[in-house]
Amino acid sequence: MASITVTTIIDKPIADVRNAWTQPEHITQWNFASDDWCCPTATNDVTEGGVFVWRMEAKDGSFGFDFTGQYDVVEPMSKLAYTMGEFKDYFVPAGRKAQVLFEKI
Repeated sequence: MASITVTTIIDKPIADVRNAWTQPEHITQWNFASDDWCCPTATNDVTEGGVFVWRMEAKDGSFGFDFTGQYDVVEPMSKLAYTMGEFKDYFVPAGRKAQVLFEKI
């Protein structure tokens, strides 16, 4: 499977950036692709084996879904790796994987 790399530079301390990436009260402020979408709720257990569920919805209510994953690797202040999937009463992996690296440059 092909991989995609996205890079961004944020002029803030790594601890601040990681906090904004992992805390539900911050996730609901940035987790949407355009201004006509929102993220009304987010849960995030940032531990290895922990699950996150971030609700994404069109603001007009026409569509919504849960963006869900389970953390495979949690290295404080440096790396989060997770498998995307679906959460019902338990996590069902879909096989797609992602990782987020926090690096000081």
